[in-house]
Amino acid sequence: MEFFPEGELFCREDNKLFTSSKKSLEECMANNRTVEAPCIVCDSRHNLIIDFGFMKGMIPRSEGALGIEEGLTRDIALISRVNKPVCFKVTGFTKDSFGRDTVMLSRRAAQAECMQNYVKQFKTGNIIGVKVTHLEQFGAFVDIGCGIPSLIPIDAVSVSRISHPADRFYIGQKIHAVVKSIESGYGNITGDKITLSHKELLGTWAENAANFTVGETVAGIVRSVESYGVFVELAPNLAGLAELRENVKVNQQASVYIKAIIPEKMKIKLIIVDICDYNYINHTYDYFIDSGHLNRWVYSTPESDKLIVSEF
Repeated sequence: MEFFPEGELFCREDNKLFTSSKKSLEECMANNRTVEAPCIVCDSRHNLIIDFGFMKGMIPRSEGALGIEEGLTRDIALISRVNKPVCFKVTGFTKDSFGRDTVMLSRRAAQAECMQNYVKQFKTGNIIGVKVTHLEQFGAFVDIGCGIPSLIPIDAVSVSRISHPADRFYIGQKIHAVVKSIESGYGNITGDKITLSHKELLGTWAENAANFTVGETVAGIVRSVESYGVFVELAPNLAGLAELRENVKVNQQASVYIKAIIPEKMKIKLIIVDICDYNYINHTYDYFIDSGHLNRWVYSTPESDKLIVSEF
């Protein structure tokens, strides 16, 4: 059985077929199938109203997410689903106050199945596919399956420092991540706390530096202006140091001349050729690793005295 971030089933032809009629929804209930449809309203009691076109469905508040009924998940997890596809199990059929057929649904049941059969199988070092759902100053929240959230802290997004996760990601973006830690003790309701990392998939210093040559002039982004120089990002996991220049600001685009590449010191010396305020952000990544498992990842070069490593 495969599990996906919420919204991934919605446009699939089989999901369209499974949600096309009352009979098909009855079959979903009989087969315990997880399907998706759009949420159109979160009512005053925080029940989610689902639109199938031919009939309405309802996810009661208590069935809206793992931990809602127990107070471990905030109601924003329900409110934020309006105008988006949601996943659920079909639990029964009833009639509303006007005598119209209504299908009863449970998002909680779909999440519980995902937690038990997918998330609880995670080991640190596993590489998984996730979808970005929310960006905060301290990190990026992602959906690891059926709307179950996890966090990529800002310092785990890339080796090159950024001021905000929006410098790397956008909401709805599908990315890869590695399971950094699993913190138990949260009981069987919401499962273990999963923390993810992203930087280990973007290549080591040597792998990134191999894409550049002394004498080239290349594009970069100013990430930091210090008293001793300007750090310019050449790739998410690689930055170089340029000499100070007036009127240079963080997040400006820069064209830089590569003066030297020094593996033993993990340094790239740059000269700033030009600066502009063109606000272009590249959200695509050439992952060096995008599947499998990591036990240990060493960013630093064999020649360097400094060891930068992630252990899983």
